[in-house]
Amino acid sequence: MKFELQPTLSGKLVHLRPLREEDFESLYAVASDPLVWEQHPDPDRCQRHVFHRFFRGAMESGGAFLITDAVSGDVIGSSRYTGFDPEQSLVEIGYTFLARRCWGHTYNRELKKLMLDHAFRYVGAVDFYIGASNTRSRLAIVKIGAKFLREFERMREDGKIQKTVVYRLRKGDEP
Repeated sequence: MKFELQPTLSGKLVHLRPLREEDFESLYAVASDPLVWEQHPDPDRCQRHVFHRFFRGAMESGGAFLITDAVSGDVIGSSRYTGFDPEQSLVEIGYTFLARRCWGHTYNRELKKLMLDHAFRYVGAVDFYIGASNTRSRLAIVKIGAKFLREFERMREDGKIQKTVVYRLRKGDEP
């Protein structure tokens, strides 16, 4: 069975659908908030030209989603599947960001549950790559049962070194 990287997924709080070119402006309206990126390795992603590169990467990935509020229909963020490896029975979930009004509630938990439930139809494990200093994202991933796997340094596109941590959740270990 082929892994569908951009299904439409719906829950009580969030709705995910494939990201489209025409979503740029509404998604940038969320991403333009500097506080969304304050713990992120790319804190300048709130700037239009920087976010445009991020958006291009999302479109090219073939696994990116637009996230909307299931009740209001408002755009509240984005996430994506990447790094699908059928031989390792593994996929990554990442590049997730949500509007601040959704923080501290169960939006992220439902979003991840929808994506995990879908992924576990095709793979045995999901990895989450997170900037080492992004404590908010690290805590959220631990809350859903992911276990710390490793830390490493990698070279970013801008030539800076970035410390990254990897968490893994195996099928059957999710809450």
